[in-house]
Amino acid sequence: MIPIPNANEGGPSSLSRKSLRPKLRQATLIIPKTGRRVKRGVTFGPPTGLDGGPGGPSGEQSPLLRGPRKQRGLQWSIAEGAISYANQAWSFAKSKTGRDVLKCSIAYFLGSLATFIPAIAALLGQQDGKHMVATITVYFHPARSKGSMVEAIICAAVAFAYAVFICFSSMAVSIFFGRTLGLIVVGHVIVLITFCGAGLGLVGWTKQRLGHPLVNVSCSLTSLAIITVLTKEGAVQAAEFSDDKVVQVMIIILMGVSATTVVSLLISPISACDELKKDLVQVTDLLGDLLAMITTGFLTGSEEELQQQQFLDTSTKSKKAFSSMTKNLKESKYEHYVMGTETEYQLEAKLVNCMQRLEQNVGGLRSAATTQFLLMSQTGVTSSATPTSTRYGGNTPRFSSFPTIADGSMSLLVEHGVLAAIDEVPEDESQEDSRLAHPFPDGDSVASMFNSPADIFSRFIMQLGPSMKSLAVTLRKILDELPYACDGTLAVDARFRTSLEDAVDLYTNARKEALTLLYKSKELTRADSVALEADLEEVAASCGYFSFSLLDFANEMKAYLEILDDLKLEVEERPDGRTWNWLKFWHKASTSKSKHHIGDTERDSLIAQNEENEVPGDSPSPTERKAARNAHQTGHDPRWSIRYRLWRALGVLRRDDIKFAIKVGIGAALYALPSFLAATRPLYQHWRGEWGLLSYMLVCSMTIGASNTTGFARFVGTCLGALCAIVSWIASRGNAYLLAFFGWLMSLWTSYLIVALGRGPMGRFIMLTYNLSALYAYSLSVKDLDNDDDEGGVNPIITEIVLHRVVAVLSGCLWGLVITRLIWPISAQRKFKDGLSMLWLRMGLIWKRDPLAMLTEGDSPNIYMNLCEEFELHRFLSRLENLSSAAASEVDLRGPFPEDVYSDILKSTGAMLDAFHAMNVMIMKNPRATKGEAEILRYTIIERAQLSARISHLFQVLASSMKLEYPMNEALPNIEHTRDRLLAKIFRFRKEGRDRLDSKDEDFELLYAYALVTGQLSKEITHVGNEIEKLFGVLDEETLKLQ
Repeated sequence: MIPIPNANEGGPSSLSRKSLRPKLRQATLIIPKTGRRVKRGVTFGPPTGLDGGPGGPSGEQSPLLRGPRKQRGLQWSIAEGAISYANQAWSFAKSKTGRDVLKCSIAYFLGSLATFIPAIAALLGQQDGKHMVATITVYFHPARSKGSMVEAIICAAVAFAYAVFICFSSMAVSIFFGRTLGLIVVGHVIVLITFCGAGLGLVGWTKQRLGHPLVNVSCSLTSLAIITVLTKEGAVQAAEFSDDKVVQVMIIILMGVSATTVVSLLISPISACDELKKDLVQVTDLLGDLLAMITTGFLTGSEEELQQQQFLDTSTKSKKAFSSMTKNLKESKYEHYVMGTETEYQLEAKLVNCMQRLEQNVGGLRSAATTQFLLMSQTGVTSSATPTSTRYGGNTPRFSSFPTIADGSMSLLVEHGVLAAIDEVPEDESQEDSRLAHPFPDGDSVASMFNSPADIFSRFIMQLGPSMKSLAVTLRKILDELPYACDGTLAVDARFRTSLEDAVDLYTNARKEALTLLYKSKELTRADSVALEADLEEVAASCGYFSFSLLDFANEMKAYLEILDDLKLEVEERPDGRTWNWLKFWHKASTSKSKHHIGDTERDSLIAQNEENEVPGDSPSPTERKAARNAHQTGHDPRWSIRYRLWRALGVLRRDDIKFAIKVGIGAALYALPSFLAATRPLYQHWRGEWGLLSYMLVCSMTIGASNTTGFARFVGTCLGALCAIVSWIASRGNAYLLAFFGWLMSLWTSYLIVALGRGPMGRFIMLTYNLSALYAYSLSVKDLDNDDDEGGVNPIITEIVLHRVVAVLSGCLWGLVITRLIWPISAQRKFKDGLSMLWLRMGLIWKRDPLAMLTEGDSPNIYMNLCEEFELHRFLSRLENLSSAAASEVDLRGPFPEDVYSDILKSTGAMLDAFHAMNVMIMKNPRATKGEAEILRYTIIERAQLSARISHLFQVLASSMKLEYPMNEALPNIEHTRDRLLAKIFRFRKEGRDRLDSKDEDFELLYAYALVTGQLSKEITHVGNEIEKLFGVLDEETLKLQ
């Protein structure tokens, strides 16, 4: 059914967009499984990476109108609703998330037995803390893979070892100064500063530095152990040695981790290796769908293909699948290392890297298709179904005069985003197919038929479209089969590679012929202005770049198949056997040092911090850069040399992560001070100051916004946990069986918060407070604790217990917020804006180098941007996204943080980095210019220098406006005019100079990629400028008023 366009809409109709392309002739298709060549009308078939279909719930088989609903009684409605809810609950219980929640609840139940069963509780002695076994099962929950569980065990062991070192060292110092020297106060000061302040400061630094969920949990565990021994137990204050608490903590960790490990490995175990296989299958299917939809959109000229919900859903699923694939790859490393299959892991890592490159190639295809849509909209092609003229004034043939795509066997089904099923046709080429192969006359008549970019684009699609679609279908079919079969075995067929090579050969020949005709048509077209010359050249660039990107995708698929062959050999035959090389510590691993740019002081001054979790924006201040220059210029003066060396030596203290560690240590030492003073120690113990100090360690974050977020979650979780503890204790009247059952119910919904909703901090805080209150009260009631009579003893007063915990937790949260704001406050909003400015300055400096200049000057291609620098930029952008989330939690009197606007700016910045990558890929593939390329580059050197300088200048303007939070000038340089001059120069070179020069069509590919990248940069820079205007406005008289 053909959709009827809305007469009220001013834009192009769906029918007009369908008519933009003539009917594609049949082409030779390579069947991957057999390698057989067939002549057919090539189509992609339905998508494989998305759920649903014709037979699904919303397919064609479902009725449009439901039958009349029968009137039922109230009891029947209640029963029907109960059955429905029961079915939903059963479905959730059988799902992966439901199984994970159940596993967490079982592990918690086992952990709580250390409090309720006397035989197990006796192993932990008469000291407080038995409820921590249950708490550890919440922190190290079993809803993780085997590899992640191995990682959790390692983290717990390292955390315990560090806590033992701090505790025993503090006892030794206290005994030495108290018993040997008789200076107990001095010993307390050293312990407070060195072990409490510096020790906990190092914990906070490690937590912030690594930023891993398991590391965060381990830091919480080691903080608890250190705080308990140093401030509560009393051995350090009395200058005595006691290993009771340390041994108890060790047993608690062993019990808790053992419970989670047993549940994780015995109940519905999860293998990261198996999950990685599922992710690889899903990613290949999604890449095939994206390839099909992008290719269809390019061939039909319809931007709706890339704007439909189906394409957006596929892109979103692809991002999630890649994120899951990266996570499971890291976790599978531990599984492979335990099983001695390191080589298999290394090949899987190569496979994942290859998948990421394929995704980047798909991004290049999308960029070229987007450029085509933009060009067609600028030329007015889509303004009507049958345009008779364009803005260039020439007459163009009506699209309706071409053979349309309305034929049933070739229907593109634009509204569904995919092509119809494949229909076999005879091998012999029909008369119509032969006519479509050369639909236009050659020679001078071309100039009279094609006077606009759209006409030349249509000719190119008619010539190369069938071969392009055939190659895309072959790639799609290979992706659908790879990499694993349903039984988990590698689905590698030796005929895949030969079929792909044959398809690439066919496509390469057809591409060369199509580009030759395209360039010939463009050269014979009459160009009356620079703008038309630029648009005609941009047509060639878009066609050439898309065809090259598709060919590059196919070549990357060859590498993908080679890795699969190696992986299949390793899995099935395992030539080297199981190695366990990681245990051979006596073998020195070869390390490679990354090469850095030397001598580029401007670049070095703008390089951001490389670390994974440091706060962006820590660039040297103007004063610091001036001091460095003065020291360098006056290095012969001893005074300058000493001052400069001292300034450099103290540079570590200027780092944000070091400042964070210092202020965490200062806050911890001040909060723990009352526990070392005889006058205040009883008050500290009565109000459970150790839990306040632990809360302080949990709340402290690098930025104010992150501290606000964690503090709020801690506050809400504490209140909920306290309320639930009171209700459970009153309802159970201290009965162990009921308390165990209520605790299991608590763990069910908090596990859902942690596992399903990703609200880990809040869920953990709820259970921690519940355990501190309800389980602790039970230990009091059975006389399982010593020296704990201040809260009711054997008749525990639950409200008083809860009050002490809540007050301690809230005081710790408030203290953390105070320290975060008073000592070296780090605003997430300020750091976000500074980091964004720094990133743009860095990007402007990169583009200032003129990416193509080194090809003729003989320099290394890494001068533009090497892979390490590219990875650094993307990682920096990821940290900015995290900062944006934290900035939204900060309170500003000027108003809320405009998260939506900054999200659009980050999205555009990411698109610009993708354009940088596309340029980098082209340069790295051709690091040395051919004779023809060198001639073209020299011919366009002035225009490229002007274009690069203008882009670099605009990046600096954006960075300055963001850094100063000041409006931009409306009269900014325009990139498009400079870019049009470059494209027109290329057009004139091809039309006038190539006959006397030894240049080939392939020599223009690099410059075409350059032109498309600059076009995308121009679009995104303009969009970012518009967003900045929303933030700060534009310069006007009021803004520039002199006062």
